[in-house]
Amino acid sequence: MAATAAVPNLAFRQLRGQRSAGEFAAAVRRAAREIGEQVACDARYIGRVESGEIRCPNYAYERVFLHMFPGASLADLGFSARESVRGRGARVVSEPPPTAGPAASARSLSPSLSPSHPPSPSFSSSSSDPALLHLLHRDTETDDIPEESDVLRRVFMTSGTTTVAAASLGLGGGPASARVSLPAQRRVGEAEVNAVEKAVRQIRLLDDRHGADGLYRRAAQPLRAAYELLDAGTTARRATADRLHAGAGELAISVGWLAHDSGRFDDARSHYAEALATARLAGDAGLEAHAFCNTSFLARDAGRPREAVRAAEAGQRAARTLGSPRLLALLALREAGGRAGLGDRTGCDRAIGRARAAFERGTAAGDPEWMSFFREAELELLEAQCWSALGDWSRAARHGRRATALQDAHFTRNLALYRAQLTGDLARAGRADEAAAMGHQALDLLPRVQSSRIRGMLAGAARVLEPRAGAAPVASFLTRHQESAPGPAAT
Repeated sequence: MAATAAVPNLAFRQLRGQRSAGEFAAAVRRAAREIGEQVACDARYIGRVESGEIRCPNYAYERVFLHMFPGASLADLGFSARESVRGRGARVVSEPPPTAGPAASARSLSPSLSPSHPPSPSFSSSSSDPALLHLLHRDTETDDIPEESDVLRRVFMTSGTTTVAAASLGLGGGPASARVSLPAQRRVGEAEVNAVEKAVRQIRLLDDRHGADGLYRRAAQPLRAAYELLDAGTTARRATADRLHAGAGELAISVGWLAHDSGRFDDARSHYAEALATARLAGDAGLEAHAFCNTSFLARDAGRPREAVRAAEAGQRAARTLGSPRLLALLALREAGGRAGLGDRTGCDRAIGRARAAFERGTAAGDPEWMSFFREAELELLEAQCWSALGDWSRAARHGRRATALQDAHFTRNLALYRAQLTGDLARAGRADEAAAMGHQALDLLPRVQSSRIRGMLAGAARVLEPRAGAAPVASFLTRHQESAPGPAAT
């Protein structure tokens, strides 16, 4: 089918007036904060709207635009009706050749495939919970591209078995060209919820072993499918609905972490906000604490330390009733990281003290499954990062050494991460030869770990060591680091 030519949105362009696209994008972000939304709006997004590439904004942007221009409708802003853009009519995508049996015959004779029958609606906004539609549609650029977002959503949903989660992640299952015709309505049960939960575990396992860079795009597919189930599915039991909300929220956090670790901060922020909205909608304090924990971590890495502190404090409030001292310890360390970024040495030290006291209370029945990574090695690493942010390189290196000595070999990505952190701290502490030796250990792991974050840490250490390139150990590390740099991505 031929693509429809984009029609410039002159009405929206007129609303921008004399402001640059970047200035207008900043105004959109400010308006979003006023109503509690988080949108990753930039000049490129504004350009896509004005060119007509985005014919209708997603739900988050819609709320922001209508807040900015009270009394206006989407049509007044130059947008097309949502139903004309998202294609909510026939839901037919690739389908395998029919197999023998009545079910296959029924699929091959689906009325939606016959020119004499109008297409049957499937997962339309009219059959979905309006609250879910309002809160849970994703704030990402691909949400505004109906062809891509629809395909990604359908890949996972149409089977409803655990094998589909693996297929969506590229881990097995049927061919990508499989065609399916979605039913007009679907009841969500154990199989669908199990598939979502399995996808979460698969992502975490693969990230522990290989890092985020190669996983992010594939992991977005089951996430979209999980939220489509929330938007359109009905469940037989409240417990099943609660599990689906929790699973979808945890999946959003896992995909957000993959974005975070691969340097896609705007995407990560959107995924974490999505998880937080899901937690609030479901009244799930555990999911809320997790979302705030990751939001705080992201804010620290993105250079927003005050936001990191606020998010960590909110996470601690949500976690107080969960019976998990270890979760409170991790959130206190997130707060410490934010305070270190603010240069608040006293506040950072106090938060670290609370974290260590909570950690020493040990594990508990209330510890969430996702915290399996949070062991003594991680506590030492996070404290090292705090002292590093405060410029106390020698103290950071001491904790970094403990982290590398304690780390479980199962967490391959963290083996590389801890060594990269220690390389930078040793370099800044003036211990160039030790830094070079540790840098070699980190480079040894890079063939198995794909993480832009870790590569960035090593690149920072290499820049610090460059003035010492005359020393043989340093020169050897710098040469090897340069040779290990990834080439241009294939297109």
